[in-house]
Amino acid sequence: MHKYEIIIYWSQEDQVFIAEVPELPGCMAHGDTQEVALKNAHEAVQLWIDTAKEFGDPVPEPKGQRLMPA
Repeated sequence: MHKYEIIIYWSQEDQVFIAEVPELPGCMAHGDTQEVALKNAHEAVQLWIDTAKEFGDPVPEPKGQRLMPA
């Protein structure tokens, strides 16, 4: 599982939960429940990474995996 930040919120307009991955531009998913939105977001992250690699684009390192300076 990837360690990218995922923000989940309710969209009144769409009547679904939206899951955004801020570290991966344009990477988002939705679902009828928070759990489904999160599951779909994890799938979207993998698709985002696969597509970036396919086109030779850089893949940002997740904030959660960066080492802090001593």
